[in-house]
Amino acid sequence: MTKVVRWTPMNPVNLFNEFDRLFERPYSRPATEWSMALDVAEKDDNYIVTATIPGINPDDIEIVLEDDVLTLKGEIHSDEETEDVKYHVRERRYGAFSRSIRFPVTVNGDAVEASYNNGILSLNIPKAEAVKPKRITINAS
Repeated sequence: MTKVVRWTPMNPVNLFNEFDRLFERPYSRPATEWSMALDVAEKDDNYIVTATIPGINPDDIEIVLEDDVLTLKGEIHSDEETEDVKYHVRERRYGAFSRSIRFPVTVNGDAVEASYNNGILSLNIPKAEAVKPKRITINAS
């Protein structure tokens, strides 16, 4: 599961964490499962999640938001293999994928919007009213 936190590139702790993750990744998932590329951006009122998932029917993507955890799941099926075809290079990814992200604040699951265009899944996830920043004006006399 991935947490959304502010990233400071020159922080030495981040460098150590990235180095640790480098060694964990190959062993953390079965060989048939892969992780899609994902961006999470934050605005005052919402989060924008963008995932690159080419070659899949949008109906085959499962999106679940529960307890401020967003989970994306699906499976990309490989082409039918025939005996008369010999592959020289086969780099496209196939198989199941799953990715979970925990948001640091409460989000409004009833107002999530999702779209899929040219292999890019985009989600607009509004923050709950209680956590949105509120500007307070000062009345001067």
